[in-house]
Amino acid sequence: MKHEKYMGYLFEVAWILPSVAIPISVIVAVLITAFAVGIRVPDIAGRIEPKAIAATEPFDEPGLRELAPGKYEAAMVAQVFMFTPNEIEVPVGSEVTFVLTSRDVIHGFKIVGTPVNMMVVPGQISKMRFTFTRPGEYLIVCHEYCGGGHHAMSGKVIVR
Repeated sequence: MKHEKYMGYLFEVAWILPSVAIPISVIVAVLITAFAVGIRVPDIAGRIEPKAIAATEPFDEPGLRELAPGKYEAAMVAQVFMFTPNEIEVPVGSEVTFVLTSRDVIHGFKIVGTPVNMMVVPGQISKMRFTFTRPGEYLIVCHEYCGGGHHAMSGKVIVR
């Protein structure tokens, strides 16, 4: 009888330990990802009427603007099968704040090889900042299916 109670206790411990260890492991993984790796959620910087994009700053003149030495803002508009502008060039070490909105449908904005990854929703202004520390060409892709020409929707960031 004593042996059966002891075995029951071992089985309980065998189930309790993983049920505590798994949630703790998930929390630790999220914290490491958020703080050590630098992955973060894009900011929702405001709302805009999709029909008024062409008349609203900074989307009335999309492109790259230098805000301060080494700090840039890239205002971009996503629309079916293209980003405007679809190519930007920045110096190595530049901190770029990407400010995006969509003219028509939901798009994705992913800069391959970086943690920059945003949903671009009509009527929503999304912002995300990234510092380019290595020279090269970084491919920009739309990762949300937006229609028949989705596969061709791309751009690039050239870092010199």
